[in-house]
Amino acid sequence: MAVSDHVDLPKFIEGVKRRNPGQPEFVQAVQEVAQDIFEFIADKPKYHEYQILRRIAEPDRVVSFRVCWEDDKGNIRVQRGWRVQNNNAIGPYKGGIRFHPSVTESVLKFLAFEQTFKNALTGLPMGGGKGGANFNPKGKSDHEVMRFCQSLMTELYRHIGADVDVPAGDIGVGAREIGYMFGQYKRITNEFTGVLTGKGLEFGGSLIRTEATGYGCVYFLENMLKHIKQDVAGKKAVISGSGNVATHAAEKIVQLGGTVLTLSDSEGFIHDPDGFTLEKINWVKELKNRRRGRISEYAKEFKNAKFYGEGARPWGIACDVALPCATQNELQAADAKKLLANGCKAVSEGANMPTDLEATHLFKEAGILFAPGKAANAGGVAVSGLEMSQNSARISWKEDDLQKLLQDIMRGIHDRCAEYGGKAGTDHIDYVRGANIAGFKKVADAMLAFGVV
Repeated sequence: MAVSDHVDLPKFIEGVKRRNPGQPEFVQAVQEVAQDIFEFIADKPKYHEYQILRRIAEPDRVVSFRVCWEDDKGNIRVQRGWRVQNNNAIGPYKGGIRFHPSVTESVLKFLAFEQTFKNALTGLPMGGGKGGANFNPKGKSDHEVMRFCQSLMTELYRHIGADVDVPAGDIGVGAREIGYMFGQYKRITNEFTGVLTGKGLEFGGSLIRTEATGYGCVYFLENMLKHIKQDVAGKKAVISGSGNVATHAAEKIVQLGGTVLTLSDSEGFIHDPDGFTLEKINWVKELKNRRRGRISEYAKEFKNAKFYGEGARPWGIACDVALPCATQNELQAADAKKLLANGCKAVSEGANMPTDLEATHLFKEAGILFAPGKAANAGGVAVSGLEMSQNSARISWKEDDLQKLLQDIMRGIHDRCAEYGGKAGTDHIDYVRGANIAGFKKVADAMLAFGVV
């Protein structure tokens, strides 16, 4: 077989751009991985011969479909839905469903590509996928959300299954949406299987799934700090976001003795110089989850806090550690320079690719601890994988057991990153490189075992 994939990195990326026009998020994700993988496979001709990276960067399939639904006023509405099944070399496709106006095929392809490596890092048998729709659940009634979810599942059900593709929640998709989709799947197929994760505890869900992504992000941070003989206690943290991931990351930072100074949403951020206590974090959870309020209301409730509006981001606040937990590309080069100038020593990504390429390079050049989302953000999908195991065995594990399993999985991810990202003769670990290579190697070796399929 000809070694036809043995091209240099610029030519490879140019090919990705040519094959995926108008998809900058996907190209960015592939480039971020490829720049580490090309160095790793330079002396490994088998990966070139079988065009492994080229194949991983081409989804197994992208399903696009129309979603028609009726609003409460009787108007017919039309949205677009997608499911990107990127790679199932090591297990069923696994990844969330996102409901947000910003959802595009490019965004979902980047998320599915990242998910492939993230899932591989957990050590669990899960492939990579992602799905969603350009539907905004904000401002919609429960009945409108239900009708949309049922319409989406009426098409999606034929592409998923407990041993085929197991979606979960993501931005805009929580317990309510998962419940509606699972109910429709069960109605259509007449099967009660573990086809979705993030389910309610009453019908097959797992304890600590809500907390898992935020807690996992902090557990990874804790492991990075332990590697340099430090810990979370006494550290000042700035966190973006105020949803599920951000609030639980804040909760775990406080539990471990750190101080959380900021939370944010799309309108701006709150700086609380006194620090967010557990009681204050619970207040934010109530605000965002039940009252659907805005983070600006926090400053009215807690007088020492200040709200910075017009979409301001918290990266100018002096801190020891930063946890971007909102959305992709929210932390850019100018923000990275502010963090570094203010003495930030560690960044742990709680969202998917929240740091853009330029900012990532700045952090790596500065030599600070930097955990990419595919490693630090993996706690959620790890517990989703454990939910799949519980569903398959028709059992439910205790919270203490799941907390220990989550900590063990995050420690294992850290150690895999350290194995491939360490530099000889130093204690420094390039966690981005380590995560990319460790995730790639597991998927690639499985693909080699299958031959050309």
